[in-house]
Amino acid sequence: MENAVPATQGRYKNFAAFYPFYITEHANRTSRRLHVIGTGIALCLVLCGVLVNRRLLFAAPIAGYGFAWIGHAFFERNRPATFTYPLWSFFGDFRMFYEVISLRRPF
Repeated sequence: MENAVPATQGRYKNFAAFYPFYITEHANRTSRRLHVIGTGIALCLVLCGVLVNRRLLFAAPIAGYGFAWIGHAFFERNRPATFTYPLWSFFGDFRMFYEVISLRRPF
């Protein structure tokens, strides 16, 4: 983790430095699965919201974060990085989702 900012600073300088931390916060397989399922449902809801009914757009973040936060509360037993790094965590969710569906990271 050479790009990470020292722990005393508590902030990361860029997404490349943040992502290894993000992955350590998702070491539990069940939690990671819940994240991937939630992100997949959220993406489907966004697509359906754009194509079918705009009200579905409101359900997308509820589904995405709901599954993820259950994973953190019951399986990881840690505080979601979303509360400290909202934008980078959002990007991290999609990168991890991509890595799982492209078989680069175990599901």
